[in-house]
Amino acid sequence: MPVHPIEYRYGSHEMRRIFERETWLEYMLMVEAALADAHAAVGNIPKEAAEAIRSKASTKYVKLERVNELEAITRHEVVAVVKALAEAVGDPYGGYVHLGATSNDITDTVLALQIREALKVVERDLAKLAKLTAEMSLRYKDTICLGRTHGVAAIPITFGFKLAVWASELKRHIERLNGLRDRVCVGKLTGAVGTMAGFGDKAFEIQDYAMKILGLKPAEITTQIIPRDSLAELILTLSLISSTLDKMANEIRNLHRTEIREAEEAFEEATQIGSSTMPHKRNPIGSEKVCGLAKILRGFAISSLENVVQEHERDLTNSSCERVMIPEVFLLLDEQLKTMYQVLLNLKVYPENMMKNIEATMGLIFSEAVMIALVRKGYDRQKAHELLRVSCLEAMRRGVHLKEILKNTEVSRYLSDEELDELFEPDNYLGKAVELTERVALSTLKFVEGLIS
Repeated sequence: MPVHPIEYRYGSHEMRRIFERETWLEYMLMVEAALADAHAAVGNIPKEAAEAIRSKASTKYVKLERVNELEAITRHEVVAVVKALAEAVGDPYGGYVHLGATSNDITDTVLALQIREALKVVERDLAKLAKLTAEMSLRYKDTICLGRTHGVAAIPITFGFKLAVWASELKRHIERLNGLRDRVCVGKLTGAVGTMAGFGDKAFEIQDYAMKILGLKPAEITTQIIPRDSLAELILTLSLISSTLDKMANEIRNLHRTEIREAEEAFEEATQIGSSTMPHKRNPIGSEKVCGLAKILRGFAISSLENVVQEHERDLTNSSCERVMIPEVFLLLDEQLKTMYQVLLNLKVYPENMMKNIEATMGLIFSEAVMIALVRKGYDRQKAHELLRVSCLEAMRRGVHLKEILKNTEVSRYLSDEELDELFEPDNYLGKAVELTERVALSTLKFVEGLIS
């Protein structure tokens, strides 16, 4: 029976397939076949041997059940695969399987193949999310809402501006993935400690030939394993992506609050239930899931950094960690990306509540606008700040609109009632929010064009 939620709750079938045991075996056999082809190409083994190995290097002939049986006996999964493949090939060519290689020549190269495929899924889903976010930012570029700092009303922005900030961040993550792919998706055929001694004089040719078949670049230099700094870079980058999704989801959760309610996750009114005891509940469960999974995913960032440290030319402390970490990171991020896309796609936005929340500030959010207007009229900036600070305190104490307080101060000597009224109009103090939103949205849409299939 399933134990881990990834087995039945998190991660798509598409991403899960990449890390399933059966797929792992397919990749293992693929690398062993490429190794045999490379040996044959340089004349180390008969071409007939390579052909025989390639013809049997398939899960059609090498069954996972047999590999598991052999691993139970040998307590070594790579030896189990080698023995199972050699059995399938039979005499006289089975003895050429795995010639000159160490286990991590195969497993590290397989890991590169898995990561390459997983990154394709991540990049595509990132691009889809960035596109949707950019499109929504254009849709809401003129929808005025409160900007908040420290959770407190600051000055007006637009909802589209908020979304454009997210779109820009998502675009940067795609750039990061593009930058690290060539460092992470590398294979190796370098032997027991990385010196290539087991491959003889034509070691470079063997490695290059095999990697060309597999579509990978060879690592520049290795020990028994490919150094784990690149893998740490990958996990840290995926953690960064997860944190951005956490940031987006956390904002939606806050905007979903009853007392704010500027945006809300969609709720299937016909069937969805928010609480087993409170019939009225409509909870932001998608966003909460995204935030919760981010806590787990970020924890692996530390593990990936600790795996960089190895004793001498390698020990085994990274292996068990990576077996858990790598599939889990990709599956959890996959779940986050797909969930966040659905949350945004179906998001309900309430401009009328945004305006109510602006009006509820009783004009306090325009104190900066008045201060700057006074300075433009020749008023001392520091004195203007103090005047507005004291006036805001009085407005809050008395529960009246800031504009009414200011009309009874020396502000009236510098600003007419008409000018003051203009300063308290939200759309007059948006700065370049709309223009910035358009720039980012259009740039993002152009950037992701062609990345979505």
